[in-house]
Amino acid sequence: MKKIIARGAEAILQRENDKLIKIRIKKDYRHEEIDNKLRKYRTRREGRILSKLSNIINVPKVHKIDEEKGILIMDFIEGNRLSDHLEKYNKELQKFIASEIGKTIATIHNANIIHGDLTTSNMIYKDGKVYFIDFGLAFHSNRIEDKAVDIYLFIQAIKSKHFSIFEDFSKKVLKEYFEHVEQAEKIKKQLKKVEERGRYKKQKGS
Repeated sequence: MKKIIARGAEAILQRENDKLIKIRIKKDYRHEEIDNKLRKYRTRREGRILSKLSNIINVPKVHKIDEEKGILIMDFIEGNRLSDHLEKYNKELQKFIASEIGKTIATIHNANIIHGDLTTSNMIYKDGKVYFIDFGLAFHSNRIEDKAVDIYLFIQAIKSKHFSIFEDFSKKVLKEYFEHVEQAEKIKKQLKKVEERGRYKKQKGS
């Protein structure tokens, strides 16, 4: 029996036993032909990225890509969503999870893939492993800027959602990330520029 577990702006998520079915929603405000092409492309792109990453990090395994209907069928990862549970864990487990996240983001970037929506809402802890989910905004890129922005936005998401543990947690994430990512010094330099832009925007908006 299929059960709707989430309904977002871009897709409906259904669960059927141990499978997750992601159905991309038609957009009436877009021209039908353009909308169909976009949904096909995004479904194909997400499915291929997940299939590629399944060999190197913990992600849901893809079972079917139906471009025509805009449907992806993959494993349902039943665990603790970090957005809800991270601060409930003890410091040792938080440290381990931060380390795993840093290494995993580095691995994704080394594959020249940008997640595009790195938040703890898209990470699940299960059986001693951290799974990354929802690659709907992911894309291929070898640009240093894109990698710096990806990690910057994640650190900002941690600050916003998990402020009580932000300092130690973000330091550990960044330490592991820069120890494992290729072109670390270039990304570190670009990250500083991205941070400066972020501060400038906040000052301008205040």
